[in-house]
Amino acid sequence: MPKLKQVPPKYVQISDHLRARIVEGQLRPGDEVPSERQLAAEWKVARPTATKALDVLRREGYVAGRQGAGTFVTDPNPFHRRANERYVRSAETGRIYPPNERARILVAERVEAPDYVGQALDLQPSTAVVQRKRLTLRDGEPVELSTSWYDASIGEAAPRLVKPERILQGTIAYVESSTGRRASSATDRISARLADDDELELLGLPAPSAVLVTDHVVRDSDGAPLEYTQSVVPPGAWTVEHEYVIR
Repeated sequence: MPKLKQVPPKYVQISDHLRARIVEGQLRPGDEVPSERQLAAEWKVARPTATKALDVLRREGYVAGRQGAGTFVTDPNPFHRRANERYVRSAETGRIYPPNERARILVAERVEAPDYVGQALDLQPSTAVVQRKRLTLRDGEPVELSTSWYDASIGEAAPRLVKPERILQGTIAYVESSTGRRASSATDRISARLADDDELELLGLPAPSAVLVTDHVVRDSDGAPLEYTQSVVPPGAWTVEHEYVIR
């Protein structure tokens, strides 16, 4: 039976095109990128659409504006990531990663919950959970090692969680569509420590190396945990950026 193809929004197509030019070296650090007016004319879109495309690249750290001068390609590191960026991309494009990133699923299985996982998911000791471990690559280089856990009942309703295959729209979007539960809030706890032997090997790091660790808990509208993820990233791969109102 034929299926409709999902077309990314126009601003996503524009930002993907510019990002590809930056990643491929056609636009280098310090080069000026087309202005909003130029993009709107070239792509035959409204100016707010062009503005939104450049905003995506600003959030990702690929470009930055200079007052009165324009928008320019930044140095490739550090990469900035807002905590909710992947959720926004999944909702708007059906894919959680930008074009130059991909994930390799290393583990997808049912296991007994470690104590810290049970506490994060509000489960009794030794409860069965689903575990998914993935390695994220950017331009072919490892930039994140993450493991997600779900209550076994979620695994029964969402069977792809226990298959070692990518879920392009992201696991939260898949869990929502499979269970009817909706993600409502998330909490991040960020810390640093030395990488263990497995992390050193998978991330290609020398010993000893410090890593950034984020413990991420997603809760539904009733406050019940949907997902607990622990992500480990090497030095220089990410910075985490939050914007908030002081008054």
